[in-house]
Amino acid sequence: MRGVSMYDSNSISTLFSSLNSRGRGGNIGGLNMGVDLSTYGMIKSGSYGKLMKSFYSTDDVKKNPLTTSTSKDSAKTLTEVKGAAEDVRESASKLYKSKDQLFAKDAEGKYKTDDIYKAVDKFVSDYNDLIKAAGKSESKSIAGDGAGLVNYVKSNANTLSKLGISLSSSDYTLSVDKDAFKKADMGTAKTMFNGTGSFAYSVAVKSSMMKSHAELELSKSNTYNDKGNFTYNYNSGNIYSGWM
Repeated sequence: MRGVSMYDSNSISTLFSSLNSRGRGGNIGGLNMGVDLSTYGMIKSGSYGKLMKSFYSTDDVKKNPLTTSTSKDSAKTLTEVKGAAEDVRESASKLYKSKDQLFAKDAEGKYKTDDIYKAVDKFVSDYNDLIKAAGKSESKSIAGDGAGLVNYVKSNANTLSKLGISLSSSDYTLSVDKDAFKKADMGTAKTMFNGTGSFAYSVAVKSSMMKSHAELELSKSNTYNDKGNFTYNYNSGNIYSGWM
């Protein structure tokens, strides 16, 4: 599990300042989807990067050699966000892709409750690390991603509570009551965490978006390094050259 340093109330306030302004997705069977699948498809196919590269290689940008863009975050912070987002994506994928393994019933028709709990607990831990890492970022895109992710989790808080998973109202992290989870209906757990369109899948999509934005910020040479020093060697026309 990734270690994360402490963060203060100001960083959390900045991260979630747009909580009430974010839209929500539709609902299927009581599960709030909250994910733009078309955008996710663009990221996976590489067309999102191509679109950005096309924009930043326009004549207006080329004609203005002084055009620059800077990141307000240090490379250390952005790397932490990127790594935490990838951890969430990986732990979520082990849940939503495991239809024939993790959520399969045994010969007696029972779910493997212990294994499911361990996978969900890892997912929750990684989600918390990501929220804490994003809370230290001053990037508007990462803050927006964080707000959208928290809003989505909040919209599913009632169903999560049936599994012994609670959302903190102070820092928006999750916690799992082991005993309550094991006594809960594993059919509900399967609905929430297994399959495309599940809660775990949607969190993975949103985490992938945050990772993408962290990578974009990292691609700017004109940023703060891990020692807190500022560097001035970024040309906005080249930041997407590695995407092709």
